[in-house]
Amino acid sequence: MRPYLLSAIVFIGIFAAAMEAQTSGTSGSTGAAAPAARSQAPSDRALPALVEGQPVERRQPEKKDDQPTFPQQTRVPYHASAPFQITTLIDTLPAPWSLAFLPDGKILLTERLPGSIRILDTTGVLSAPVAGVSALMAPDAKDIGVLDVVVDPHFAANHQIFFTFYDYINGTNSNTWVARGQLDEAKRALIGAKVIFRAQPAMPSKRLGGKTGGRIAIAPDDTLFVTTGDRSDSPPWDVAQRLDNHLGKIIHITADGAPAPDNPFLGKSGVLPEIWSYGVRSPEGLAFDPKTGRLWENEHGPRGGDELNIIAKGKNYGWPVVVHGIDYPGGAIGEGVVHRDGMEDPVYYWDPVIAPSGLAFYTGTLFPQWQGSLFVGGLGGRVLDRLAIVNDKVVAEEPLLMDLHARIRDVRVGPDGAVYVLTDSGTATVSPNTPPTSKLLKLTPK
Repeated sequence: MRPYLLSAIVFIGIFAAAMEAQTSGTSGSTGAAAPAARSQAPSDRALPALVEGQPVERRQPEKKDDQPTFPQQTRVPYHASAPFQITTLIDTLPAPWSLAFLPDGKILLTERLPGSIRILDTTGVLSAPVAGVSALMAPDAKDIGVLDVVVDPHFAANHQIFFTFYDYINGTNSNTWVARGQLDEAKRALIGAKVIFRAQPAMPSKRLGGKTGGRIAIAPDDTLFVTTGDRSDSPPWDVAQRLDNHLGKIIHITADGAPAPDNPFLGKSGVLPEIWSYGVRSPEGLAFDPKTGRLWENEHGPRGGDELNIIAKGKNYGWPVVVHGIDYPGGAIGEGVVHRDGMEDPVYYWDPVIAPSGLAFYTGTLFPQWQGSLFVGGLGGRVLDRLAIVNDKVVAEEPLLMDLHARIRDVRVGPDGAVYVLTDSGTATVSPNTPPTSKLLKLTPK
C-alpha cells in the first residue's frame, strides 16, 4: 500500500466527524452585487439567504456558549460589492496547493501529489513538472508533497524561488521543510535546489499526516515567515505551547535558513531560535498587509473556531488553551474559555468553520470596491470570503464563488489586478484517485 494511502486511511479514521464539518459545502451567489437566495447542493449545509446588513452566518455555533470578546470579532454584516466574471485558465489539475507570478507573465503552480512545481505559460499551456524538485526528498521517502511557492523579490536578477514541502515516510508526512533554488524557465528545471530549513521534530506523529502548515510570506527585509501546524490528534497535545519544537509556530528565517536576527527568543536556553510566535493550530494562510506592514494569518480550528490573526513578535495565540470551538468528540478543549490574559485573541473567527486556506490582500486597481479587502479561501465552506478591513478590524463580509460548490485552496492577487483562485477537487486527504478537475480561475470586472 502506498504511504499516502495508509496516511489517508488513518486520518479518516481519526477525524471522520471532523471531516464532515470541515468538508461540507455551502452554496450561493458568485459575482452579482445584489444579494440572492441560495440553492442547496446535495452535499451542502444550508445557510440563510444573504441579506444586506445582516450576518452571513446565522447558524448555531459548535461551541454552544461561545461569545465574542469584542465587537466585530465574528458574524459581521454582509455587504455586496462588485460584480465580476470568471475565466477558467486551466481545469485539469489533480491536487494543486499554491501559485505565484513570474515577471514575464507565467504562473508557477504547485501540486501536493505527486509533489511538483509546474509553469503555466501565457498561452494556457501547462508544463511538465519542473526538474530538480523531487531530488530533494529524503533517501527513505517514498514520495514528496509540495505546498507553497513564492518568488524572490529580486527574481529578475537571481531567478530564485522558495517553496515548502514534506516527505512521505513510514506511512505519514514528515514535518515541513523550506527549500530554495534558481528557476531555469527555458529548461524547466530548478538549479542548485537545497533545503534551507527543516522543522523539528522531523517526524512529529506517525498517526497524522495533515496540518503541515507550509505558507511562506516574504518580509520587506527579504526574510521569510513560514507556518507550521501542530500535527496533533484528538484530544490535542500541548506542543504549540512549548518552545522546544517548531510545531504550531510561525517561523522567521533568513533566505539562507538561519534564525532571523530580530527573533524574540534568540539565545534562550531550551528555545528554538527560529520561532517568531507560537500557539497556532493549523495555519493555512499568511500575508502582509501592504498598507500597515502587519502580518496576518488564518488557521483551522477544531469543531468551530477557525481564526484570523495578526501575527506579532513573541506573541502566544492560545492554542490549545483557549479556542472558539470544541474537540471533535464534542468536549471542551483546554480551559474551555475563549480568552485568557497573556494570549492573543483572534481578530476574527468563524463558527461553524469554513476551513480557511489561502489569504491575500487586494492590492490591484481593477476593483476599486475591493480596496481594503482581505480574501480568505474556504475549503469546507466552499467559499472565497471577502472581508472588508478597517483599522485592523473586520467590518463586513461577502462570500463569493459559493455556487461553484468548490473547495477553494488558494487565492492570490495578480500584477494585473485580477484575483486568481485555485479550486481543489480533492478532500482533506489526497490519493491517486483524486480527480484531475481542480481549476485555476481568474476574476475580473463584469
